[in-house]
Amino acid sequence: MIRLEGITKSFGQLQVLKGIDLEIGKGEIVSIVGPSGAGKTTLLQIMGTLDKPDAGKIFINDTEVGGLGEKDLAMFRNREIGFVFQFHQLLPEFTALENVMIPALIHHEPSGRAKKNALEMLDFMGLSARALHKPAQLSGGEKQRVAVARALINHPSVILADEPSGSLDTMNKAELHKLFFDLRDRLGQTFVIVTHDEGLALQTDRTIHMLDGCIHIDTAEPVVQI
Repeated sequence: MIRLEGITKSFGQLQVLKGIDLEIGKGEIVSIVGPSGAGKTTLLQIMGTLDKPDAGKIFINDTEVGGLGEKDLAMFRNREIGFVFQFHQLLPEFTALENVMIPALIHHEPSGRAKKNALEMLDFMGLSARALHKPAQLSGGEKQRVAVARALINHPSVILADEPSGSLDTMNKAELHKLFFDLRDRLGQTFVIVTHDEGLALQTDRTIHMLDGCIHIDTAEPVVQI
């Protein structure tokens, strides 16, 4: 479902990624771990088309994303990729419902349908009673579940998560991790997660260990072969 071929990236004289080859199958939950500076977040950003590699190719659902123009790439990203960040990045002036609706509206969904789908997604997350609350009125765990709902609203092929539980306490962290696996089991959702959380990494189908811009260890073959 995702295939990276020979991905390199440098910032000035510093080469951050040194020829990454990686395949991820549909329905996998894959963690990427390694020390700070190993290239984990850079790899995730390139996989999510938020940054471009210096060399190499990225295929998502058989589309070579490097061949897309900026407008088509933005549309592809909105449709195929969901993002969850460490600090949720909800817009503070909007309610939970409105935050979840945003990607659907960007996708040109009619507002009524976008609202209906967003309400269903919040209900799935156990947040129906919080739909009209703004982020400042939500707990940390609730904010991250809203962020996950937002990431899922367009039914993307993959969710990319960068330290998604890094700002959560132990209980909310465990609930978020369980949610990821529930989403995979119920919806067949694919996740690629950059994390320093050893407990989460041990639960995932595969753990990609990065070191100095390279894949040092890949713990398992893909669950679903490409």
